[in-house]
Amino acid sequence: MCDVIIAGAGPAGATCAKVLADKGFSVLITERHKLPRYKSCSGMIIEKTIRLISDYFGSDIPDRVKCAPSDNKGMIFVNDEGNEYRFEQKGLNVWRSSFDSWLTDMAIDSGAKLIDNRSIISCASFSDRVDVEFDKSYREKAAYFINCGGAANSIILTDSPSKKDFIVTYQCFFRGTIDLDPHYFYAFLQPEFSQYDAWLNVKDGMLVIGTAVKNNDIGKLNGFYSAFKVHLERSYNLNIFEKVKEEKWIMPRIRPDFSVDYGCERILRAGEAAGFLNPMGEGISSAIESGYAAAKAIAENFDRPNKVISQYIINASQTEKYMKRQWHLLSFMSDRFKNMRSI
Repeated sequence: MCDVIIAGAGPAGATCAKVLADKGFSVLITERHKLPRYKSCSGMIIEKTIRLISDYFGSDIPDRVKCAPSDNKGMIFVNDEGNEYRFEQKGLNVWRSSFDSWLTDMAIDSGAKLIDNRSIISCASFSDRVDVEFDKSYREKAAYFINCGGAANSIILTDSPSKKDFIVTYQCFFRGTIDLDPHYFYAFLQPEFSQYDAWLNVKDGMLVIGTAVKNNDIGKLNGFYSAFKVHLERSYNLNIFEKVKEEKWIMPRIRPDFSVDYGCERILRAGEAAGFLNPMGEGISSAIESGYAAAKAIAENFDRPNKVISQYIINASQTEKYMKRQWHLLSFMSDRFKNMRSI
């Protein structure tokens, strides 16, 4: 029996593991994929995330996890009427497979242990422990369990119907050209292109073009994607030479009440599994912050499990407020998100 089991070797899980391992707790990180595992993500590291990694991991982001162009200059939103909103800031462009593995390696260097390529089937909380059952008839016990496994783990480990309401993302990687600056991430909010947003960014010379729909409207995905590509061809001279690959992913659907599921008793949630997600899929900063907040709550109240969740909520209050502010700002750009507007 270890002190803490963490599901998910992403930014939230790695942060939890490093913070707790640095304080002398026995930590087991579990990951359902074989590491280094790929994640469909913009790979955009904002300035806030760079500061958080320096504070919590004591390191700069190494060149080996970056992709070209390595410097990201910010985000450009295109609203319902085609008007641009530019948000300039210095950031980085990374591959999530390399970036997440680097964070996890630092947690392991601090003493955390890792089991990858193993899926969690169930998790049960008792008065003195948590029992976690994996596939292949493998079981572990711990004093606490932190679900940092993203939207997929959130759906698997809950019976709540609301957790089965999520966003499906679809994107393709192309060799080609377009008349847009590769140093920016572009988010298009026009309703004819998606039910969330459509986007374009560049990674190692490949144009990444994507869109998103609600999971119960997945049949509309191809229509949205085709309309978006036509728009890019007509408005920005998109010229495709070769399709490299395509991929689908899921992420939480953030609701107007911004309800965050922090967990209960000895089972906590962090990152996307808890419902932390900033607009246009920027979940890395909130994953790191919420992971740190969860780990700190456990570390300071390890022998007082009835205090952990309440302390976690306090620790993560600023992260939750930041998320709400970001969605509030987006609500003025597109009518689709006007119900996210704070009163």
